[in-house]
Amino acid sequence: MKGLAIRWILNALALLFTAWLMPGIDVTGFGAALITALVLGVINAIIRPVVLFFTLPLNILTLGLFTLVINAVMLLITASAVSGFTVSGFWAAFFGSIILTIISGVLSSVVMDDNKRHRRR
Repeated sequence: MKGLAIRWILNALALLFTAWLMPGIDVTGFGAALITALVLGVINAIIRPVVLFFTLPLNILTLGLFTLVINAVMLLITASAVSGFTVSGFWAAFFGSIILTIISGVLSSVVMDDNKRHRRR
C-alpha cells in the first residue's frame, strides 16, 4: 500500500513537471495533479488494455508506435474528466505523454531502487 501511495505522488510530481516543460498542458496545482494522477491511473488500468486489445493489428503493423497515439488519447480523456488539468490538443497530448512516461519512469526507478536498497540493509 505504501508503494502505491509513493507511485501516486511520483506520478503527480511527474505531471507537474510535464506541465512545466510542455506548452499546451496545464495543471492548476499539486491537488489537481494528485487527482489527475489518480484518474489517469484508473483510465490506464481499465480503458487502455481494452483499447490496446482492439488495436492490436494496427499496433503490430506500426511496430508498437500506435501505442503512443493510445497514450495521447488516454491523456486527452483524463483532461476531459479532471477540471484542474487541461491539454490544448492532440499534439500536446502526444508529446506530453512521451515526456510524462520518461519522467515518471525515471522518478519511479530512482525512488523505488532507493527503497529496495533500504530494505536489504
